[in-house]
Order: sequence, then structure tokens, then C-alpha cells
Amino acid sequence: MTVLALDFETANERRDSACAVGLAWIADGRVIRRESHLIRPPEMRFAPGNIRVHGILPANVADKPGFGAVMAPYLDDLARGLILAHNASFDIGVLRAGLARAGLPVPDLSYLCTVQVARRVFPAPEGCGLGKVARRLGIRFEHHDAGEDAYACAEIALAAMREREAADVHGLAAAIGLPITRAMGGPARPSRDPGGISGRAMAAFPAASAALSFTMRGSTGNRYHVAFEERPGGPQLRCTCTAGRYGMRCRHVKALEVGDITDLLSDNASDVALLARMLGTRVRAVGAA
Repeated sequence: MTVLALDFETANERRDSACAVGLAWIADGRVIRRESHLIRPPEMRFAPGNIRVHGILPANVADKPGFGAVMAPYLDDLARGLILAHNASFDIGVLRAGLARAGLPVPDLSYLCTVQVARRVFPAPEGCGLGKVARRLGIRFEHHDAGEDAYACAEIALAAMREREAADVHGLAAAIGLPITRAMGGPARPSRDPGGISGRAMAAFPAASAALSFTMRGSTGNRYHVAFEERPGGPQLRCTCTAGRYGMRCRHVKALEVGDITDLLSDNASDVALLARMLGTRVRAVGAA
């Protein structure tokens, strides 16, 4: 099976605003191939905060191909393989939203989050951000360059395999008790609102949506609560974490929106499936093969 690490950079807060992608393939215990590309986002709106992170400017991508053209050569590998990503809910969300915005079918996806791998294999009080884990393991890379980040993600997985003496990534997942998530795809269907939950979707499930509430584990082990709320601007999920209190769509909300239950502490995975149906997707998590 193909195993590849994936990393996206985005132009702004929307998941369909990818402006760069990096990929790194793993085989025979090493990285065998690396690719990186700039992407012209559908809307040329770059948030200053995003630019500060990755340094990509509108002028850098003005003449680059769009998401569909860039990602088309890799969709077979992504659909048939196992994807690694550091904070996978973000990168898988960008992939799904970008394909939907481009009017392309979203393939079935299998993925494993290397943040969760690092927490089990290389825990440390300072946390398991990509740069921190790479530094502890002696992995040299240029952070927030998509191609470099994908490479570092792949090397973290390889280091964990060596540490746990696992023959492959599936064996690693089984050894550390981390389920591989399977996200079911769908037909081509352009989306006008890939960044959140639409009022139409919530209206289709009025009674159930009002009761949606989840408990999520934070990066340092804190417990946060994510609940459905009716707001003046429309329905949304709100989290009690710091980002959520400031009105941002935090990583806990984004994870639930793509069906990632890795950090779900409450015993209501079926509600995550309901949320997926409200969003027009089908997502489930299963144990490692």
C-alpha cells in the first residue's frame, strides 16, 4: 500500500484556500519521493496572519494552477494509500474542501495523524507540534514550507516505526493503539460553504442538532466542550478552548466537521456521524488493519 505524508498551507481561514501543498512518499523504511507545488486559491484573499506563517504572497501564486489541476496527479495515491499528516483533521479538511470547491469527486481516504503518533511514542511536556517533535528527533527541515513539512511528518512516522520496531505504518498504528480513520468520499459537488456548517444542513436535523455536544481532548490533555449553538450569523459549533472563546473555528471544531474522533473523549461517536450526515459526508473511524 502507498503511504504518503501530506501538508497544506492556506491563504486565509477557509479550508478551500490552499496556496501550497507538499507530499512525501514512504517505502522500505525511508522517504523515497518528495513533491511540492504552489496553488492559486479560488479567491486571491491572503490573510496577514497566514502570510506571516508561510511567507507566500498573492504574487507568488497568481500564475499557478488551481487546486484541481495541482492535485489531480496524486488522487490515485491519496485514494488508494494511507495518508499521514501532522494535525490530520486540518489537512484532510483542506483536501476535501479543495476538491469540493473545484467540483471534483472526493475519494475515500484513510489517514493517520502524526501528532497523535508523537504523543504516544515521543511525549514531552513542551508538546508535539511539528517543529518541536522534529527538533527532539534531530530532523532538519524548513518549517511552514509545505514540502518540508510533509517530509518532516514522514520522518516522524519513520522514527516512531523504528522506536516501536513496527514493520510498517499499519503495524505502528496497531502497536500504539491508534485507529486509522476512514473518511468516505462522495461525487463531484461544488460547495459554496466548505468552511463550516450551513443553516440548510442544520435545518434538516432540527431536533438532533440542538442537542449536539462533544468533549474533546486538547493538545496538553485539557478537556474542552464543543456544542451546537444558534447564533445571529447562523448555526455553528463553538468550543470552550481559547481559540473558540475568541470566536475562531479551532482545531477541535474542524476535527469534528471532518469526522476525526481521535481526540473525542465523550461517548457519542454516533453524534459525529450525525454531524457528518448534516454536512453531506460520511465519515467513520475504524481500527488499524
